[in-house]
Amino acid sequence: MSGAPVSGAPVSGAPVTVAVVSWNTRELLERCLASLAPEVAAGRAAVWVVDNGSSDGSAAAARRAAPWAQVVEAPGNLGFGTAVNLVAARTASPWLLAANADVALRPGALQALLDAGRGVDVGCVAPRLLLPGGATEHSVHPFPTLALSLAFNLGLHRLSPRVAERLCLEGRWDPSRPRRVPWAIGACLLLRRHAFDAAGGFDERQWMYAEDLDLAWRLRDLGFAVRFEPRALVDHQSGAATAPAFGAGTRTRFMRETYRVLRRRRGPATALSVAALNVLGALLRLSWMVPAALILRRWRGPARDAGWWLVAHLRGLAAAARGYTR
Repeated sequence: MSGAPVSGAPVSGAPVTVAVVSWNTRELLERCLASLAPEVAAGRAAVWVVDNGSSDGSAAAARRAAPWAQVVEAPGNLGFGTAVNLVAARTASPWLLAANADVALRPGALQALLDAGRGVDVGCVAPRLLLPGGATEHSVHPFPTLALSLAFNLGLHRLSPRVAERLCLEGRWDPSRPRRVPWAIGACLLLRRHAFDAAGGFDERQWMYAEDLDLAWRLRDLGFAVRFEPRALVDHQSGAATAPAFGAGTRTRFMRETYRVLRRRRGPATALSVAALNVLGALLRLSWMVPAALILRRWRGPARDAGWWLVAHLRGLAAAARGYTR
């Protein structure tokens, strides 16, 4: 784990070190810090902010809003995982809370996460993320294995709601049920320190996207579980930093990074096979969605969405075939 040097870090006996990663989301960062202030006052958390070269005054705003936080101004955009690793390398609390600046913890969320992490095999706990308006964000996913891709593209998940729910498929999972999950998005994750260290922290080759998938895969290989805790409620302004940065290319970048992790962790043959299955599945869906969209207006949105997914998988397939360099 590496990162920019920092000095003058406060000593804290809090069980949780919060690493807030910020990039040009000043108002949301202030909201995030306000939600963490009660946890600092209660002695549960010490807060670090790593600002990845923002141009909107985020670092100065953080110092004004939270004089109790340690603010690190990175020389450029380190990415999410590298920024969290920076904090991890300079602290020693039993737990790390890796968080985007666009989240805000509701009262009791941090304690609920800690309670869910009591089992010694738990390496990571994910909260229930709430989008603006109160809807639950789909934030937990299955690993992108060959078997899953084949079953999904054949539509087998539609035959068994129980299997689809167990796999945490979008629109088919129960977000009110605490459980073990394969992996959860990195917007807000409570990480057991010794599990995080044993896994080597976030892989800094994943500059943006799929660093959460990659870490969860390594945790599982070490015997650690990822748990989802619905009692821990966290507001999430999803895409606040990434949407302005990547725009319409967000989905493509996400899939390219996913295939990159798959290639590194399970080999190029598996990555190519999964990508090819997803391309074929997207083509099959488009083969009936496009005619349906020409007849029925309600199918135009789904057909357009399927087209975007086809583009994302095609580009991911190309990246998996040639290897990947950022």
